[in-house]
Amino acid sequence: MDNINSKFSVGIDLGTTHCVLSYVELNNEDASVQVFTVPQLVGPGQVEDRTQLGSFVYQPSEYEMGEGSRVLPWTTTPNALVGAVARNLGAKTPIRLVASAKSWLCHGGVNRHDAFLPQGSPEEVAKISPLRATELYLEHLKDAWNFKNPEHRLEAQDLTITVPASFDPAARELTAEAARNVGFEHLTLLEEPQAALYSWINNSNDQWRNEVDVGDVVLVVDIGGGTTDLSLVAVTEEEGNLNLNRVAVGEHILLGGDNMDLALAYRIKMKMAQEGKDLQPWQIQAITQACRDAKEALLNDSETHSVPIVIPSRGSKLLGTTLKTELTKEEVQQTLVDGFFPMVQVHEHPVQKARSALTHMGLPYAQDAGITRHIAAFLCKQSNATQDVFSGMFGEQPALDFIKPTAILFNGGVLKSTLLEERLTATINSWLEQASNAEQINSPESNNSQVAKKLSGLDLDLAVANGAAYYGVVRQGTGVRIRGGIASSYYVGIESSMPAIPGMEPPMEAICVAPFGMEEGSYCQVESREFGLIIGQPVQFQFYGSTTRRDDQAGTHLDYWKPEELEELPEIQVTLQASEGRNSGEIVPVSLAARVTELGTLYLEAIATDNGQKWHVEFDVREV
Repeated sequence: MDNINSKFSVGIDLGTTHCVLSYVELNNEDASVQVFTVPQLVGPGQVEDRTQLGSFVYQPSEYEMGEGSRVLPWTTTPNALVGAVARNLGAKTPIRLVASAKSWLCHGGVNRHDAFLPQGSPEEVAKISPLRATELYLEHLKDAWNFKNPEHRLEAQDLTITVPASFDPAARELTAEAARNVGFEHLTLLEEPQAALYSWINNSNDQWRNEVDVGDVVLVVDIGGGTTDLSLVAVTEEEGNLNLNRVAVGEHILLGGDNMDLALAYRIKMKMAQEGKDLQPWQIQAITQACRDAKEALLNDSETHSVPIVIPSRGSKLLGTTLKTELTKEEVQQTLVDGFFPMVQVHEHPVQKARSALTHMGLPYAQDAGITRHIAAFLCKQSNATQDVFSGMFGEQPALDFIKPTAILFNGGVLKSTLLEERLTATINSWLEQASNAEQINSPESNNSQVAKKLSGLDLDLAVANGAAYYGVVRQGTGVRIRGGIASSYYVGIESSMPAIPGMEPPMEAICVAPFGMEEGSYCQVESREFGLIIGQPVQFQFYGSTTRRDDQAGTHLDYWKPEELEELPEIQVTLQASEGRNSGEIVPVSLAARVTELGTLYLEAIATDNGQKWHVEFDVREV
């Protein structure tokens, strides 16, 4: 994928709440990674350069933002209102605001090509798809870059776009599709926690080897506006050189800074109710942005003890009597620290509550707001994650209740708060200390470290984009490369052949088609197995993923598995073309193979055993 004519390696962090673009000049050893300032509207007729582009689209009414008020340096008629202006307008009229497009992009319960955002808005509000929203963010970044760098257009640069480590193949492919639709061809996808780690390596001035050693396990905790992303990276050695291996990733957890802003807005609702003033749902949505600003001021500024909050009102009776209140430092700390980062034991995991039978069609948000409980569950689930990479290095190791990180790298805007970072660090270290004390009781000669060291990062809002830009340099052969391959084993469902039983569907079996750690650009074949493929009529493929079954190889056959071992992925509905000489509905004997592209997307290949004809199944979830 490298483009030998590119002048720059460009990294784009497509965040849930912000997008960031960073770049570094290739073939220049003295060049450093720079953050691109993005021109964007912040209000009618107001353009500012900012390091972040808000991941929001606003769908104005016919009376808002006339043509003269939406002029950008490169156009008088932009395709959409994107960025800061969208967020500012959406704070006042949230039913017209497209937000969380990234989360919708990985939601297998909807067609990501359908136009339904803003979700739940009235008919008169124009709708776009999650894919189109992603394209609009990329279009704005491309136009802004090309305006400032007309001689080195963005589509000609070596581009890396980051995705959550927990994105499944369909979401990765949709991200790549959005990039291709705006003209980006020299494209690579990179997991966000890996990008944060690359940023740390780059910023260490080649001193990172002094901060970690063989046997270390780095926990990367990335808490952004909409998601919490977890990864584990093991430090190994090969021919005297330190290597970094990504050994595990967490589930896609829709829990982040946006939840915290909303929690503060409801805190204000309760406070106003005690004063005899009930707030309506639209008012709570309207003050959420104000709560976000207040949260950042109260968590990061030790001298600020309260921030005023103005609550919008409607109706002639309320003219001149705008509701006002304040948010205090104590209220923020109680709501966020204890609510989202409770001090829990490592065996305390997220609580799944009984759900109402009817619910709004929306995103699958995490039910449990306790981020520390989600981290505890991840460390317990991945207790065996380093067995393979550390095999034989330290002798026979006892089975672990949970994997014990020796270092932590924080990322994401939420953890810019020293208070939240310290609470999270203290909680994780309490688990390590308790485990260490228990080990010393059972084995007095044990000398395990009781605390995890914190790896020093830079601006947590910008690290992912910076690391993605640096990754382009690494791909040219300079610097250390994090190994890992795909973060899950993938399986295709095979319908069992059995006599019909009333009221019972034939059970599904699973065949591993892509083993854990399969590298980008590689190909594997399911040997010695033949299957029947139905062509020429609509069929569906059922896929599964597992982050814990690391030993399964291509062709491993499962006729039983525990619910926590395999996760059912969205079905792919497709009609495989019947070529000349074959009939619609014919069952063709095939063998299976899988290919992981350079982008990190997965393709399943069915190969006819009689003449070698091939059919490809892509993880793009295009409903037919």
